[in-house]
Amino acid sequence: MSEIKVNKISPRTACGTTTLGDSGDTFNIPAGVSITNSGTASGFGSTGEVSWNTTVKTSTFTATAGEGYFCNTSGGAFTVNLPAGTAGSSFAVADYTNTFQTNGLTIAPNGSEKIGGIAASTTLATEGQSAYFVYIDDTEGWKNVIDSTSNLTGNPYISATGGTITTSGNCKIHKFTGPGTFTVSAVAQCAANNLVSYMVVAGGGGGGGDYGSASASGAGGAGGFRELVSPSAPYTASPLNGYPNAPSRITVTATGYPITVGAGGAGGNAPPSPDQSGIPGSNSIFSSITSTGGGGGGEAYRNSNGKPGGSGGGAGGYTSMTIGNGNTPPVTPSQGNNGGLGYCGNPTFSGGAGGGATAVGAGGTGSGGGAGGAGATTEITASPVAYAGGGGGGGKGAPPGAGGTGGGGAGGANGACGTNGTVNTGGGGGGSAHPGARVGGVGGSGIVVIRYKYQ
Repeated sequence: MSEIKVNKISPRTACGTTTLGDSGDTFNIPAGVSITNSGTASGFGSTGEVSWNTTVKTSTFTATAGEGYFCNTSGGAFTVNLPAGTAGSSFAVADYTNTFQTNGLTIAPNGSEKIGGIAASTTLATEGQSAYFVYIDDTEGWKNVIDSTSNLTGNPYISATGGTITTSGNCKIHKFTGPGTFTVSAVAQCAANNLVSYMVVAGGGGGGGDYGSASASGAGGAGGFRELVSPSAPYTASPLNGYPNAPSRITVTATGYPITVGAGGAGGNAPPSPDQSGIPGSNSIFSSITSTGGGGGGEAYRNSNGKPGGSGGGAGGYTSMTIGNGNTPPVTPSQGNNGGLGYCGNPTFSGGAGGGATAVGAGGTGSGGGAGGAGATTEITASPVAYAGGGGGGGKGAPPGAGGTGGGGAGGANGACGTNGTVNTGGGGGGSAHPGARVGGVGGSGIVVIRYKYQ
């Protein structure tokens, strides 16, 4: 291999052009070698290309043709003064800190030269904006050939799909009114933001049926209610925030979480069914959190006992009756409350109410069926909504009990069926009453809501 070392190569005559090699030859430039172009060179790149200067600009400066600049206006607006334009010259700028919308970047032409055909400055004022200019001629001057107003950044927060998605401030809310999957495709960079808020409500229990004797049935208990407020996705919650209990906290990972939404329990049937008690509601599940279906209400005669569950069912208005216990199985904080006792005072009978998320079901009295236990009100979906109210007891010879706030169904009176609990609230079904073989109200289906910070 031959090697020639010289300081300068000049043309043999004053022709102004020096040719290196022949067509098809290749010249290798080793790594670390820089080439300074102080004049005009051909074949070393296309006209209009820029090389990006990685020294971030924070104050007014004069651009050099052929360079691109990252401009940081977080400390205040400033100006880029342009050099004298020649055909094919170019430059570019980009919003380094996504603050052009607050502090704009002004582009000022040289002397009387133009930008887009107008001899005046222009200002970039869109978040994340970048612009690429080429000098065309004296008529149009610097022409903006590329202008991006996209603010594309990596997402440092949770990305997820599933359910019906809405937003509230900096939070996304996924609401499941039926089975589905909460799929986390990316977790947050900050570990604390992966702790999600949630509400899990089970299906409410069905109200008791009427055997046909002179009596009134108990109401279904509300579905279990469980809630947790993450510090990174706050809102006004119910009194049952489970955050202080560490096992209640769910920190998500990039995976799919099957969601179960419990159905409401059927109301107790009329004869010839051997047991007219209300059917318990079904469980709702998110990750390690299970809310138990509400207990069924006791029937009006033979099996007057309320059934246990998230909240317990009320007892029928007959003899040898017991209430249904709530918070079964037990969790902390409690997912529900007990049902109420029935009343047997021939000729007046009244059923006990189903328990609710925040209150026990009232017992039946000579004045009427018990009122359903109150549910819990939360703003996890961005507005106050009550869930998990107990059903109202039936009344024979007396008024029926009202359903508890949060979807509890009212009781029936004097031959009326119990009212159904409201769908997707976990409300208990109302109890029925004699005379006539009547059916208890159906429990309301449950719901699952997940909330997290997304921006």
